[in-house]
Amino acid sequence: QVQLVESGGGLVQPGGSLRLSCAASGTIYSINTMGWYRQAPGKQRELVAVISTRGNTNYADSVKGRFTISRDNAKNTASLQMNSLKPEDTAVYYCYVLTTGYSTFWGQGTQVTVSS
Repeated sequence: QVQLVESGGGLVQPGGSLRLSCAASGTIYSINTMGWYRQAPGKQRELVAVISTRGNTNYADSVKGRFTISRDNAKNTASLQMNSLKPEDTAVYYCYVLTTGYSTFWGQGTQVTVSS
């Protein structure tokens, strides 16, 4: 089992920045991919960004050039730096882990609201 704790959400004005963090605990030796998904009201959960153990990244087209995912394997943490935020980025953001055994784990979610 892997437990994930997220932090860093909040309210920000359009054009502003936020940084989300995710700390993993439990059977952390089995973690392969870490990342972030988001779910806006009335919409399906969608991928935002993921990063492999080796640092390979994948981003949703809507956030490329604005968001940056990073990872510290020694501390078992992942972060999402979000710049130039837009109202359409408003959603609950979930930390995500895929293990080497292809199990998935999710954090409890953190609200990000972009509004003036």
